[in-house]
Amino acid sequence: MAICITRRELITALGGAAVAWPLASRAQQPGSVRRIGILCLFSENDAEGQATVKVFRDALQELGWTAGQNVEFDYRWAAGNTGLLRAGARELVGQNPDVIFATNSIQSVKALRDETTTISIVFGSASDPVDAGLVASLAHPGGNITGFTTIQSRTNVKFLELLKDFSPRISRAMVLLSSDDPSNIGRFRPIEAAGPSLKVDVIQVDVKTGPEIEHAISSFALDTDRGMIVLPNGVTESNREIIIANAARYPLPAIYPFRLFAASGGLASYGSDRLDQFRRAAAYVDRILKGEKAGDLPIQAPTKFELVINLKTAKALGLTVPQTLLVTADEVIE
Repeated sequence: MAICITRRELITALGGAAVAWPLASRAQQPGSVRRIGILCLFSENDAEGQATVKVFRDALQELGWTAGQNVEFDYRWAAGNTGLLRAGARELVGQNPDVIFATNSIQSVKALRDETTTISIVFGSASDPVDAGLVASLAHPGGNITGFTTIQSRTNVKFLELLKDFSPRISRAMVLLSSDDPSNIGRFRPIEAAGPSLKVDVIQVDVKTGPEIEHAISSFALDTDRGMIVLPNGVTESNREIIIANAARYPLPAIYPFRLFAASGGLASYGSDRLDQFRRAAAYVDRILKGEKAGDLPIQAPTKFELVINLKTAKALGLTVPQTLLVTADEVIE
């Protein structure tokens, strides 16, 4: 049976001799409680937001950080609202935590960077911070920001290819994006460039609010042989239920960037495994709490991608899913 001994007992046993504890041990001593701020794009009652936080906290606990013992968490939930996002960032920075975890969206990272250039910021899933002017480079970010990006050039064209696989008759595709996320325009360009080879006319539609999304989809879906691609950003993620409901209403085949869209009723999603990225973000936070600098930790690209197909939605849209897609899908929701 393992025998536990406190630092005080150890010093006493050694006759008061000084004991040199390694940095990692000092960071987790009883009484040395570290503080982590968490800025989440979603609302507190959003299942995706809760899942994000749980994965992150579970991974931290595996690394030895337990809430109420050696670490405390302070949350701010933005509910997809830009004003709440900025206010949450300001409040978290005002608490002066050891590190802040921005769960997702480059908008969250920007809101935090506007408030501090000294407190370490780790993002779990966001677009290219280089395009956003937040870091010097992915390999050597410098400053106080690091994390895990969703950017992967191949993903963008894959959206359009999948749309044609599901509905070969599509001749026009709307790319739903938000210019609030600088990377969205960069993502759109390769999709647009691939349009002629796939015989699809590609247009971009910039949205900021739920009503704008509803209007854009209702106007675009008036004609037949149309489809939609939804790019990842704070607007589309926080308004995913509106997007999915309107895609079903008209109906409009659509490809989404993350599993949460397909799980919520979207036709299909293709993108990075964000839960894997949130777990890896916890390891970065651990390293920072143990003394490393955020700017010295390279921003990492996705290592896992997943294709998720909602077969029930495909049937509702009158689509026959090719067997090749069913075989290659990571998950089929029935």
